[in-house]
Amino acid sequence: MVLLPGDPDYAEARRIWNGAIDRRPALIARCVGVEDAAMALAYARREGLPVAVRGGGHNVSGSALCEGGVVIDFSGLRGVEVDAGARVARVQPGALWSDVDTATQAHGLVTPGGIVTHTGVAGLTVGGGFGWLSRRWGLTSDNLFSARMLLADGSRVRAAPDENADLFWAVRGGGGNFGIVTEFEFGLHQLGSTVLAGPILFRAERAREVLSFYREFIAAAPEELAVYLNLRTAPALEWVPEDLRGTDVLLVLPCYSGDLDEGEALLRPLRDFGPPAADLVRRKPYMEHQSMFDAGVPHHWGYYWKSHYLPPLTEDAIEVLLERSWAKNSPASYTLLFHMGGAMANGPEGGSAASGRDAAHAMNISAAWTAGGPEHADISWCREYFAAMEPHATGGVYVNFLHDDEGEARIRAAYGKGYGRLAQIKADYDPDNIFSSNQKPAGQI
Repeated sequence: MVLLPGDPDYAEARRIWNGAIDRRPALIARCVGVEDAAMALAYARREGLPVAVRGGGHNVSGSALCEGGVVIDFSGLRGVEVDAGARVARVQPGALWSDVDTATQAHGLVTPGGIVTHTGVAGLTVGGGFGWLSRRWGLTSDNLFSARMLLADGSRVRAAPDENADLFWAVRGGGGNFGIVTEFEFGLHQLGSTVLAGPILFRAERAREVLSFYREFIAAAPEELAVYLNLRTAPALEWVPEDLRGTDVLLVLPCYSGDLDEGEALLRPLRDFGPPAADLVRRKPYMEHQSMFDAGVPHHWGYYWKSHYLPPLTEDAIEVLLERSWAKNSPASYTLLFHMGGAMANGPEGGSAASGRDAAHAMNISAAWTAGGPEHADISWCREYFAAMEPHATGGVYVNFLHDDEGEARIRAAYGKGYGRLAQIKADYDPDNIFSSNQKPAGQI
């Protein structure tokens, strides 16, 4: 189906997760197969129009839309086929992580995904991707076995370690700059269905001592354990105790995916520290934990992000967290620190374009406002907070957390030492820069 401005479904079709993005494509091609995508791509090239590709439409920068161009919309292609015996999943380009988790967990299997189940598989994967299980089994892109792709010239190829290996290296973390992935093939791992996980809530006035304890606690954490931090105003969600809703809190968020009895003993010091205002850690379905953040970042709110990779938290970095995290206007805005390391630090055989493997944390400062629209006071809060933390960061940044106003220096920082190799692969596979809606300087990677 082709949608044009003025068509009944056009307005809804151009809405994406980030309600701060308002772009009007000339044409939205809702694809029911690869042939549709190829025809839309050929039309865009013939007419000299910009191209954007929509999978889940969840990228904060709005890369799924382009002003006055052609959107290749895969949102109707959400199929997931699981071969449990081979531990492989084949995933269509419009699938969300809820689709993958539902299909794989039916067999007790998983592949590391994001922490919000309405995130698209495609964007997360080509940007690297990490979540609760990544310390144990690596980045999402580390678990990619192969990718079927539609290239800028219309040709169809398979990228894998033994076929178009340079393209395969690039697509695992280099962004969607080299072609359109039309099928993902992921390796799967045996998890079962249960993890030991959940939030431990502390009131903000306890944050300094909790952060110091957290830093020491995770220093010896096994790969089966990830412990995230969320500094925010406690939302009015069902799982939040009523007496904490609307108050400033620090959420310590462990997820243990190994032997659950061992996990109970391992987490006891963290759960006993303080004591906390609430301890909601329990044995629960992995899919339940995966969806815990969904309601806190719904579609069509306004979002603006800034991000750093961080080394282990220093006293100075902790001071910035204490000064800035709760000095916001919107109760929906938050700070999230991901616990990196473990299997992510090593990477797959043959390497990949994903950067940040030496980071202890990925920090996401998120301005969020319920009304949507492009402007909010917390955008300034986010930028100033980011600048204050910059002296305590590694200098790198996770590509999927970049907004569209970062500039070339930040984009180079996102790709790190692989930038030059990515630029050459871009020149080889897309010399006319057809795929230009992603994070890169125009005409480069």
